[in-house]
Amino acid sequence: MPRERGQKVVATNRKARHDYTIEDTYEAGLVLTGSEVKSLRAGRASLVDGYAFVDGGEAWLDAVHIPEYAEGTWNNHAPRRKRKLLLHKAQILKIHNKVKEGGYTLVPLQIYFSDGRAKVEIAVAKGKREYDKRQTLRERQDKREADRAMSSRRHLGE
Repeated sequence: MPRERGQKVVATNRKARHDYTIEDTYEAGLVLTGSEVKSLRAGRASLVDGYAFVDGGEAWLDAVHIPEYAEGTWNNHAPRRKRKLLLHKAQILKIHNKVKEGGYTLVPLQIYFSDGRAKVEIAVAKGKREYDKRQTLRERQDKREADRAMSSRRHLGE
């Protein structure tokens, strides 16, 4: 059987980009059980309440919901268990120092399969204030209106 190629996104955390200012992103492997992988391959996962943290020199992903595998038996996994992240030691140290600095948190952005292996994209992020969120929405809306105006002007001029 040929190996899987490319990238297949399972779940994304779209609200994270709205609630946080993303500083750095990292790709990390996940330590999973067989039933978790099968459930992810079925495209079922939720990153809504998920977060990551560094403890004892290891990175962990917590509160990410991967539902039980439907065809699983009595040895199915717990849906919201703590899962170990696979990162280089230097990356873990860099992340830990940034989070310890204060005001930063680790947020999962998406879970995907890259060449058949389960990966999670985590971000070192800073929480946005309410007025920052409104300002971001306003900037996006202004840019959209400007693009629309330039597009209509271009079509009228020709």
